[in-house]
Amino acid sequence: MNEGMPDEFWQGVKQFNAGQYYACHDTLEALWIEAAEPEKTFYQGILQIAVALYHLSNHNLRGAMILLGEGSNRLRRYPSEYGGIDVDELLSQSAALLTALQQTPEKIAAFYLGQDQTLPLPRIIQVNH
Repeated sequence: MNEGMPDEFWQGVKQFNAGQYYACHDTLEALWIEAAEPEKTFYQGILQIAVALYHLSNHNLRGAMILLGEGSNRLRRYPSEYGGIDVDELLSQSAALLTALQQTPEKIAAFYLGQDQTLPLPRIIQVNH
C-alpha cells in the first residue's frame, strides 16, 4: 500500500492533510536532503506545495502562488499515481487553489479573516493497489 516509501514520507502526508504545513515541510525536507532521484524531486514538489499552504496561512499570497506553481511543475514529471499517492489529484487540487488565488481576491480576504473556509485547500490522496 505504501509503495515502499519510508515511514517519514507517510508522516509528512499525515501532517500535510492535517494542515500542519510547517511540520510537513520539516519532515519532507529531511527526506529530500538525503534522497536520490526520482524521489528527490517528488519530495521537493510536495514540500513546495506544503510551504505554499503555510504561506497562505500567513497571508503571504505571492509566496503561496509562486510555490504552488513550482511544486506543481515538479510533480507534473511523475505518473498519475506515484509513491502511493494520487499525483494527478494533488495537481488538480493545487491548480484549483492557484486559480482561486489569482481570480478571487474577495474570497481570499474573507478566508484570511476567518469568515470563509471554502478555498479549495489540497489534500494528498493515498492510492490502494
